[in-house]
Amino acid sequence: MPIEEVEPAESIFKRFKSGAMSFGSISKEAHESLAIAMNRIGGKSNSGEGGEDPARFIPDANGDSRRSAIKQVASGRFGVTSYYLSNADEIQIKMAQGAKPGEGGQLMGRKVYPWVAEVRGTTPGVGLISPPPHHDIYSIEDLAELIHDLKNANPKARINVKLVSEVGVGTIAAGVAKGRADVILVSGYDGGTGASPIGSIRHAGLPWELGLAETHQTLILNNLRDRVVVETDGKMMTGRDIAIAALLGAEEYGFSTAPLVVLGCIMMRVCQLDTCPVGVATQNPELRKKFMGDPEYVVNYMRFLAEELREIMAQLGFRTIEEMVGRTDRLDTKKAVSHFKAKGVDLTDLLYMPELPEGSFRFNRKSQNHGLEESLDMQHLLQAALPAIESGERVRGTFPIKNTNRVVGTIVGHEVTSRHGKAGLPEDTIAFHFVGTAGQSFGAFIPKGMTLTLEGDANDYIGKGLSGGKIAVFPSQSATFKAEDNIIAGNTALYGATGGEAYIRGVAGERFAVRNSGANVVVEGVGDHGCEYMTGGRVVILGRTGRNFAAGMSGGIAYVVDWNGDFVKRCNFEMVSLESLEEEREIAEVRGLIENHVRYTDSELGERVLSDWEAVLPKIVKVIPKDYKRMMEQIEKVKAQGLSGEQALLAAFEANMRDLSRVGGN
Repeated sequence: MPIEEVEPAESIFKRFKSGAMSFGSISKEAHESLAIAMNRIGGKSNSGEGGEDPARFIPDANGDSRRSAIKQVASGRFGVTSYYLSNADEIQIKMAQGAKPGEGGQLMGRKVYPWVAEVRGTTPGVGLISPPPHHDIYSIEDLAELIHDLKNANPKARINVKLVSEVGVGTIAAGVAKGRADVILVSGYDGGTGASPIGSIRHAGLPWELGLAETHQTLILNNLRDRVVVETDGKMMTGRDIAIAALLGAEEYGFSTAPLVVLGCIMMRVCQLDTCPVGVATQNPELRKKFMGDPEYVVNYMRFLAEELREIMAQLGFRTIEEMVGRTDRLDTKKAVSHFKAKGVDLTDLLYMPELPEGSFRFNRKSQNHGLEESLDMQHLLQAALPAIESGERVRGTFPIKNTNRVVGTIVGHEVTSRHGKAGLPEDTIAFHFVGTAGQSFGAFIPKGMTLTLEGDANDYIGKGLSGGKIAVFPSQSATFKAEDNIIAGNTALYGATGGEAYIRGVAGERFAVRNSGANVVVEGVGDHGCEYMTGGRVVILGRTGRNFAAGMSGGIAYVVDWNGDFVKRCNFEMVSLESLEEEREIAEVRGLIENHVRYTDSELGERVLSDWEAVLPKIVKVIPKDYKRMMEQIEKVKAQGLSGEQALLAAFEANMRDLSRVGGN
């Protein structure tokens, strides 16, 4: 076939993506070069874990855009705000990473420079942990809920779920498709960064070819293939790799290692040490000066890939990518299996081409039904909030709510953010009161200016990703139970909250305020693993906590009223220490939060604490991370020397790193 009849490169570019590389792992220059290059060709770059600087959402004077079209949501939820999600064309849930399946990640304190900490909503110089699991996903139904949450947070964005190539990935992919993901990414073992553990690099994961083939076949056998886009990555380097991926069942393709090499990476594999000699995988300002890459290099490389692919398509007789997808009958394996090293290899299962169900396709042709039109937001709340969204008028409303009403307030929050940006609206501009039982993810990602009060109780994930808004939960006035002794909010409340306030009159479930990085919260008791992996904000707990409190907590402060003197038995001391509350300013701050709690929820327990304040104060235990405390003390020292703002943070960071290098820490 003449190559002129083949799908043009400009159309193929739309299927190209740069892989997920977090800002913090690679340098600002490298990260932005990838984004500029992919935007120039009409592809998509991936922000990776760690948020994105809002300054990148504004196009440069020359027309270039540094905005990553794909925003990643990983287990750490760093920087995942309403503003971040609203500035995405695609939102990717990273369930796992091909180079280290089943493992989390860690950004060492030496790489958490002030500009990285600002984007992630954390503290400079303090190491950050991304846990292996998402704490709101323990089943395929939970994953479906997060897909729904994120679709509400940005209805225009596709929702992508990243899986790894492994035995059984096809079954998982079928569940993900039924969970209404728009894109499924199968990631191979051979990519990843030099920061992956050496044992994982050498011994974990499978080639993308195996996982992709199983995924494609399983989706066809379950009549799900045309409902989703299938993507793959894992050290794809050439047009031939793309052609094989298409023939095995993928219609979109991700590239990470190769573009970084094009930008100057020499594969030193010391990414975690902040010593990259070519300025690619470092935040060190001096080393970043050595970066010699240019977005045009990546553009040229992508053009070569597309043209090589087009030549192969012409040879095989395919005009479009869609015609190629799943056509394993066009893969010639004779040379491979006759080679002496692979003699006897049976590739039958890998190349199996299932029969298509009647009326179905081997590639994506249908859109998922996310059911947004059935939401309380679309049916009632958005219309009620329009005066506030359009002209900043204050609006009030009371609505009944039941447990089938999920993600209430999130679509309204997206509209507020889309219209008013990161700043949102003045406090309490939108104030909605709900009566009944809220479904999962009540108030997820709501921005500043929104206040949601709930008279009743709430299911799991209340306040997930809270982005500046305010939430208050309290029992019905007709309730006969004692609030402080009963659970009123489910598990994993305030997961990944980045700002705002929450007041909960009653006890919350397990994993309360996990990865909170900026919200101020008051609650009357929590289950196990409270404040796990927390990096910022303030949490006041007026009642008992469960076991393993503060595990992995690296920032922020928790204040626990230790009524019985046994909190020490339930706290995880690996990263935190306990102190008494003595500083006047801090005492006033904690008292103010409790006063707010009483004002918003009429808490009887809060009133008792305030009325007997002098007796209760000695019982309040301050839980503070050791590294966080040391860094805050450094910041105060440099401020006392006359520095302020970014200068103070950078000076404190450098002083902290010098101290750590002397003692061999972090």
